[in-house]
Amino acid sequence: MTNPTHKTALVIGATGLIGDLLTHRLVDSPFYHNVKVLVRKSLGWQHPRLQEVLFDFDHPNGLLTQADDVYCCLGTTIKKAGSKEAFRKVDYQYPMDIARLSLANGAKQFAIVTAMGANSGSSFFYNRVKGDVERDLSTLNYPTLLIFRPSLLLGNRSESRFGERLAAGAMRLFSPFIPARYKGVDAGKVANAMLETAQQGLIGQHVFESDALQEF
Repeated sequence: MTNPTHKTALVIGATGLIGDLLTHRLVDSPFYHNVKVLVRKSLGWQHPRLQEVLFDFDHPNGLLTQADDVYCCLGTTIKKAGSKEAFRKVDYQYPMDIARLSLANGAKQFAIVTAMGANSGSSFFYNRVKGDVERDLSTLNYPTLLIFRPSLLLGNRSESRFGERLAAGAMRLFSPFIPARYKGVDAGKVANAMLETAQQGLIGQHVFESDALQEF
């Protein structure tokens, strides 16, 4: 068994809301000796344990995906992606590609953020794509697969998403009347949940719904 202090974490989606918070937590954690991030451009900050790897997701190099634990925080919107096909590439194809390559290179644990309502049979395209990636990841036979399904994410994004800001404002206003599962969840709690559960030695597939994420 790998000594926790000698383990390597691999992060994809490190520039996003959850990914950025998670990466900072990972480099400060004694659980990992090395934190590798696959990025298209530099994060703009440094840490002794941080290893930036410029990566072409459309032509992935499997040799660059070696790690013990993989954290996937990739996610976009159809508006930003430009089309449903481009959205599916980011939220389904890229995670699946990295998952397969990392597994072939010895990864034992894969953690991914999807969304509340993820269901491959959903009539909503967004939820269907999230459900598809969950379903197909489960067929790869990772020793440990951790799935996190947050509701509306709360936090300060580097990019502006007007609809999400509006929804977050309404969520805070009516929070006392909203069931825990549907309340907005702080992105920091999702990052905490990913790191903490990855250290628990869980085996098999585990799904964490949004209400459970509130506890982190």
